[in-house]
Amino acid sequence: MTETVDIGTLIDRSPEVHGNRPKIAGTGVTVRRIAGWYLRGRSPEETVRKVPHLALAQVHAALAYYHANREEVEGDLAADETLYEQLADNASSRAR
Repeated sequence: MTETVDIGTLIDRSPEVHGNRPKIAGTGVTVRRIAGWYLRGRSPEETVRKVPHLALAQVHAALAYYHANREEVEGDLAADETLYEQLADNASSRAR
């Protein structure tokens, strides 16, 4: 008989991994990374093909977390984008 998985166990947080941001349990893959790929058009199935150590259920759990906590995850994504732009601007200024 197949073991039932409590979906609440698929996402966790750890203070020492990615600043306590939500991630797929047992991995270093954050919910924001899965959400970012999803927002750029990557399907859950494609994510599993590109990151084969993830199970489809884990990717769907990350997307469920994202949809239930959009403000939090999109805030993280926006902060990452701002940091990227600042670093790019700094690098561009130094190259001149």
